Amino acid sequence: MENLLHVTPSHLSLPNSYAVPQLPQAKATPTDISLPVIDLSRSRDEVCRAILDAGKEFGFFQVINHGIPEQVLQDMESVSEEFFQLPAADKAHFYSEDTNRPNRLFSGSTYKTSKRLYWMDCLRLARTFPGSDCKKEWPEKPEELRNVFENYTALMRGLGMEMLHMLCQSLGLPSDYFDEDQSAGDMILSVIRYPPCPTPDVTLGLPPHCDRNLITLVLSGSVPGLQVFYKGDWIMVKPIRHSFVINFGLHLEVVTNGIIKSVEHRVITNSVRARTSVVITINGTEDCLIGPADELLGENKPPRYRTVTLRDFMRIYNKSLENPDAAIKERMKPFMI
Repeated sequence: MENLLHVTPSHLSLPNSYAVPQLPQAKATPTDISLPVIDLSRSRDEVCRAILDAGKEFGFFQVINHGIPEQVLQDMESVSEEFFQLPAADKAHFYSEDTNRPNRLFSGSTYKTSKRLYWMDCLRLARTFPGSDCKKEWPEKPEELRNVFENYTALMRGLGMEMLHMLCQSLGLPSDYFDEDQSAGDMILSVIRYPPCPTPDVTLGLPPHCDRNLITLVLSGSVPGLQVFYKGDWIMVKPIRHSFVINFGLHLEVVTNGIIKSVEHRVITNSVRARTSVVITINGTEDCLIGPADELLGENKPPRYRTVTLRDFMRIYNKSLENPDAAIKERMKPFMI
């Protein structure tokens, strides 16, 4: 519990364990480079094409007019802020460094595979679909948290699955390709807090990484910090009020045989304002097989990836995270044909 960063009002210095050796800085990126912004109120055909184009080029995009009520987003942001403002004693029982616990509060690293720490605290909660009473395992305070989070996760599940349905349409896959075991694992809600950092130029909130799951949907507020690797440089994602940043994970890259890219991204810190991101990830079951879809293969389109269970994929990929400096291409080598 003493490791939590946000319970300390201010930090005067950065512990050595948070320093990132030779931290690469962004170059002077032209201001006209930004993620595609997709208006979901446009025609379905237009949106399908835009999602496919963004997935091929960036692996990321932002969506507006997505149909999630503004009040739902305001409630989510408000309750998340209330949680992090709670006295430490009200959260101590929820803190755990056990990565096997599906619901926990932790700090410093998403995966305990190296000694390097990052400038973040995270409330991680799991929810199973279809219906389950997972919220009984969630924090009891603030009082509104369980109901607000339950409503939010249900709506976000619907939005995420609709994004996958439209991607399937644009790729020529059956619209329900991802509807069963490919997406029936626990859906994870991560509320990540990045407190003001005394020396933001020598550490990161999250290291460069690719998401391993199917699809990720992020409500990231008004404070910038998310950067996406694009054509050799880190580009800052510009916050758009009550939009979502959506990106595709390695699971989906494998299924599409590399047509859709899972792209490296990271989070930088700042010394002035706390930043909170609400992250939803949709995941397959551990026993589901992930490999290139038959519909996307042909005489001139051989499979680029082996077919494995998601459990084996995660086990092998997580082992590679023990070297935090390994390139993504090196991490994916065991799965390449």
